[in-house]
Amino acid sequence: MDHYQYPRNKTLKDSQEYDSRHMASESCIDDITVQAKIRNGIIEDADFDGIACTISTASTDILCELVKGKSIEQAREIIDNYRKMIDQKPYDEDILEEAVAFSTVGKQANRIKCATIGWNAMSEILDDQDHKGQEVEAHE
Repeated sequence: MDHYQYPRNKTLKDSQEYDSRHMASESCIDDITVQAKIRNGIIEDADFDGIACTISTASTDILCELVKGKSIEQAREIIDNYRKMIDQKPYDEDILEEAVAFSTVGKQANRIKCATIGWNAMSEILDDQDHKGQEVEAHE
């Protein structure tokens, strides 16, 4: 509830240095934009904004906290473990820190999209970084 009532990362930066991804749910209120500033393979900053339910807001805020200062590979590992947890599969609890608060969401099918919308957006941002890296290599 603390991350819903007092999100630490709920603000978007108006800067070309950030990659952004907009996500909206077709079945509920969730309509958010997630952004990340990635330099030299490190996520220097991560934020989000928009209209979202409690689960979506809190889980996305925690995601932003977890990936700041991490490498792209470390962020992927965090996201992978989160997805395993949501899917009720074995996962590394230590990597997820506060995100383990969502460990029972997978038992509520109608809340899975809420708990993963921000995480899916960040995953797409990281995928875009891979494509940018491949384009740079192709031009060299």
